[in-house]
Amino acid sequence: MNSTSSIITIGREYGSGGRQIGQEVAKYFGIKCYDKELLEHAANESGICKELFENHDERPTNSFLYSLVMDTYSFGYSSSGFTDMPMNHKVFLAQFDAIKKLASEGPCVMVGRCADYALSEYKDCFSVFVHADTDWRINRLSQKHNKTAKEAKDMINKTDKSRSSYYNYYTNKKWGAASSYNLCVDSSKLGIDGAAKAIIQAIEIFDSIKNK
Repeated sequence: MNSTSSIITIGREYGSGGRQIGQEVAKYFGIKCYDKELLEHAANESGICKELFENHDERPTNSFLYSLVMDTYSFGYSSSGFTDMPMNHKVFLAQFDAIKKLASEGPCVMVGRCADYALSEYKDCFSVFVHADTDWRINRLSQKHNKTAKEAKDMINKTDKSRSSYYNYYTNKKWGAASSYNLCVDSSKLGIDGAAKAIIQAIEIFDSIKNK
C-alpha cells in the first residue's frame, strides 16, 4: 500500500478534471477525498442546514460593502456575536472549521473551498492547482454534460469567475496564480491520469524531503 503523511489540497478551474484527479490521487494513497462532502461535514458540525452550504458553495459574498465592514470585526468575532454576521461568512467559517477538523484526523485530499488557505499553517499540507486549456475544457464539459460549446463556455466563465472571486476575497491570495500554490498542473497537456501521476510524484518527493 502506498502511503503519505500529507494533506493534499486541490484548487481547480472548472472543467479541468480537478475532482477526478483528486479522487485518483486519494485512491493511490488509500486516503479519503473530500469535495462536496466538506459541505456535509460543515453542516453537521455547525448545525446550519446543508442547503445553505450548497447555495453559498464557492460563491462570492452577496454584500461586498457589508462584508468589508464585517472584516473589521475579524469575520464577526466581536461583541456583537456570531449571529450578526452575514450568512456567507457563517458558511465560510463553518467550512474552515470542518476542513481543519478533517485535516487533524489524518492525510486526505481536499478539493476547493479555500482548503489550502485554511491549512496554510500545517507543515504537512501540499497545495495544488489544476488548470487546462479553455477549448479542452469546453470539449470535455460538452461531452460530459451534453452541452453545446457555447453553453459549456458560459458554464466555465461563470464558475471560474465565482471561484476566483470567492478565493481572492477570503484568502487575500490570487486564485490560479502559481505563487499561491506549491504545484500547478495542466491537465489538458498531461491528461487526467497524467496529471494525477504528476501530483502523486510531487507528493512522494515532498514526503521524502519533509520526513528527513
